Amino acid sequence: MGISKTNLFTSEQNELALIAKAFAHPARVAIIEYLIKANQCINSDLVEELGLAQATISQHLKELKSVGLIAGTVEGTSMCYCINAEIWDKVKERLKGLLDRYDPASDCC
Repeated sequence: MGISKTNLFTSEQNELALIAKAFAHPARVAIIEYLIKANQCINSDLVEELGLAQATISQHLKELKSVGLIAGTVEGTSMCYCINAEIWDKVKERLKGLLDRYDPASDCC
């Protein structure tokens, strides 16, 4: 696959695409759902909850953290993760703004 021509798109479009990519794996969706339910968790809780290997969970957490959806802090020898409220609200508004642009009353198809 070739290099994506991100310079052809607005910064908002590129940012939304990165966020959508972060949600593009069911394990990451499950991690987000678990963090919302628990309001925080320790990495090993996710291994037990999802049944995936520690390395796999860590990779998915890295992807979510790289776009800012989650934040992590060190607690002893463990990491504690939670939803990054500031970014979460921004993502909600961006997605809502995109989804609200569609008018189902339009006469298309």
